[in-house]
Amino acid sequence: MTTARYRRIVLKLSGEALSGENGFGIEPRVIKSITKQVKEVAELGVEVAVVVGGGNIWRGKVGSEMGMDRANADYMGMLATVMNSLALQDSLENIGIPTRVQTSIEMRQVAEPYIRRKAIRHLEKKRVVIFAAGTGNPYFSTDTTAALRAAEIEADVILMAKNNVDGVYSDDPKINEDAKKYDKVSYLEVLNEGLGVMDSTASSLCMDNDIDLLVFSITEEGNIKKAVMGENIGTIVRGK
Repeated sequence: MTTARYRRIVLKLSGEALSGENGFGIEPRVIKSITKQVKEVAELGVEVAVVVGGGNIWRGKVGSEMGMDRANADYMGMLATVMNSLALQDSLENIGIPTRVQTSIEMRQVAEPYIRRKAIRHLEKKRVVIFAAGTGNPYFSTDTTAALRAAEIEADVILMAKNNVDGVYSDDPKINEDAKKYDKVSYLEVLNEGLGVMDSTASSLCMDNDIDLLVFSITEEGNIKKAVMGENIGTIVRGK
């Protein structure tokens, strides 16, 4: 059997990735495709942790337009990530993949509280671990959550699965046809040029902890496995 390049990964999914073309809610066909791809990777022996956003259910922008307090809007976003995480857990377990959801905000009736050593133990037992509710604090994105959890569990890489782009570009490729796609780029370039891969807090955390980031498209079936196997897809972001 071909050996995977990475031993332990953090898969970062946007909430919008679960909604497909609908733009809102969870599209059954899409979530089944994602969980099938996660199963392919787990069956290679790779330890898989997942961080999912909540933008398909709630966006902070809506809260600001309502005049809502930023912290309250962010807490609502964290609850949205829990809903997505439970949906992912159910879909994964329906195809035979043991899964645990850990939340940064305690809600023991539906999920475990986040405990670093317990999360690592689950991964060692080849259970998929889904980290929900962000960092548990307002003003931090799920990108930052992915960077933080990757550092805590000593992941080899963050796989950032996008549903609207297949890598990192010098400009928005939907607007600028001349936008250049990068095969490799550094975190300093991401920060200095404002490339919009992830927010600056998350980029800095990855850079400081020497965590590689692979940005690729989730829309093509089998791309998660290709990323894990080290195939040349998307854009790799490194510290130097």
